[in-house]
Amino acid sequence: MIYNFKVKEVNGNEVSIEDYKGKVLLIVNTATGCGYTPQYEGLQKIYDKNKDNGFEILDFPCNQFFDQAPGSDEEIVSFCQLKYNTSFKTFSKINVNGENASELYKYLRKQAPKAIEDEASEGLYDKLKGYGFTTEGDEIKWNFTKFLIDKEGNIVERFAPTCEPEKIQEKIEELLKK
Repeated sequence: MIYNFKVKEVNGNEVSIEDYKGKVLLIVNTATGCGYTPQYEGLQKIYDKNKDNGFEILDFPCNQFFDQAPGSDEEIVSFCQLKYNTSFKTFSKINVNGENASELYKYLRKQAPKAIEDEASEGLYDKLKGYGFTTEGDEIKWNFTKFLIDKEGNIVERFAPTCEPEKIQEKIEELLKK
């Protein structure tokens, strides 16, 4: 169960995902130097719209894709707050793939091995193959992969990096009503 995992805050403190029990969550691996970085704006919009109704975004910067999340945890938080006015929770930088992947992400990948895809994601995956990245299996393909979690801690859906946050709004509202 997702509530069994602990993650590190930017200040180094460990917190339990159980602290978010009873809330709808969107868990996202992010990067500050990626073509999808402007999605922070959309993430903040859906956060502002839903935070008072039991919704949280858990942001996990990841530097595994062409080093697009350089800098310290504090620098990443500062960048996001200054450039995109983010107010949702950004955690310490993690790995999402490989032997050093966070236990949380190993679990998320196993529970939701395939993202909902569209034409844009197919184009991204074709481009990634050209760079030698794997697009098969449960691995996270790129920055801004999103996992939607219901109030009971179940993974509802995994969204490809190309899925703009605003497109998830309707599903978030449905889960918040349950």
